Amino acid sequence: MPAAALPIRRLLLALLIVAIWGSNFVAIKLALHDLPPLLLVTLRFIFVAVPAVFFLPRPAVPVRQLLVYGFSMFGFQFGFMFLGMKLGVSAGLASLILQFQVFVTLGLAVVFLKETVAWPQVVGALTATAGFVVVGLHTGGDVTVAGFLCLLLAAVSWAIGNLTSKRLGKVNALALVVWGSLPVAGAMAIASLVLEGPTLILHSLTHVGLTAVLSTAYTVYFSTLVAYSLWSWLLSHHPATTVTPFALLVPVFGMITSALFLGESLPAWKLLAATLVIAGLSLTIFGAGLIRILRSASVQPDSSF
Repeated sequence: MPAAALPIRRLLLALLIVAIWGSNFVAIKLALHDLPPLLLVTLRFIFVAVPAVFFLPRPAVPVRQLLVYGFSMFGFQFGFMFLGMKLGVSAGLASLILQFQVFVTLGLAVVFLKETVAWPQVVGALTATAGFVVVGLHTGGDVTVAGFLCLLLAAVSWAIGNLTSKRLGKVNALALVVWGSLPVAGAMAIASLVLEGPTLILHSLTHVGLTAVLSTAYTVYFSTLVAYSLWSWLLSHHPATTVTPFALLVPVFGMITSALFLGESLPAWKLLAATLVIAGLSLTIFGAGLIRILRSASVQPDSSF
């Protein structure tokens, strides 16, 4: 069956999640001023896992699936994302590139979960893509090739995490996030020690500013513990083809908050791109339901005579 629209309360919940994720790119950019990317990933998931891991029982899922979820949803996604932003991708543009995950997730859901994608979802995706093209035509020097490739890899990793979360079924979403973060924290600590080195790590930790501390706290407690728990809960109760298109709004919030807090420009072409993305999202989410309503109305007998 084609994906159905979310009930109004869950729709508002999805909007809250993507608003948190959109503004999170500002927090990441601020934290990266003082902390190298792999160290930042390490700190993020240490504080996500500890002390909550001592109070929440491990979710009743196989260890292998828990590891796949943790490293796809968190480890590789944020490792590549932070690295890409450090290599020269602006916060607003990073929030846009990462939404490649929506299309990868839809494709994976069709292939592996046998979910159906209706033609309005395809048209909606193409409309949103037009918004991406508008941004691409005006990026200029806002993105490097290396940074762009890292963000694409982060998007693919997020899509795999979405699929894994959906296949886990109805589990405690907060426990899943916390326990999925624990092995990521350990692995990223080793990666940071090997690739970034103890000298840079020590210097960064002893010279970190208050802005970076508060930004890291935002990424830990709001973007990860709150938003990812709610996202996993939504995915466990609704088809992936219904939930994941909401992530198309992340770059809208990302561009707006980047303009407000980082001084990134917000010219008319960015507003046009945001309009196209919102229109594409609306068609993707509500198009199939609207068509069903119109078809139902068209077959109703005319009782006016």
